[in-house]
Amino acid sequence: MKHDEMIGKVQALAQLPDRGSAERATHAVLSTLSERLPSGLARHVAAQLPPDLAAAVRQAVDASTSPDAGTSGERFGLTVFAGRIADRAGSDEDTALRDAAAVLEVLDAALAPELTERMAGALPADIRELLPVERALERETG
Repeated sequence: MKHDEMIGKVQALAQLPDRGSAERATHAVLSTLSERLPSGLARHVAAQLPPDLAAAVRQAVDASTSPDAGTSGERFGLTVFAGRIADRAGSDEDTALRDAAAVLEVLDAALAPELTERMAGALPADIRELLPVERALERETG
């Protein structure tokens, strides 16, 4: 999926007023997600993204990975996830969660299905609930 298409879809799904807001939201979510995922998995995600979005993922991975930290992502749940996105995007946590759900839905469509499954498996249940596959499963079982 191309950059403009991804940003346009995020803007539409999150009902953002302009492309700049969609860009900020997308970068904030991808950066925060990259901190949470194991570094190798985050780099696989980056490899399937348009160059500037991939750069945001790689930059976040490089910033959060110290030489002695190993390859596992930071451990944090939904509250910290939303807070970091809100800080980066200049929004509140409710908006951050809405934006995250939109970005993750677009990411789900942009990535290979097996990569999305690996990503879901690396996230805690509270963040995983933002993924479209999980929302569908939740509706079926709820």
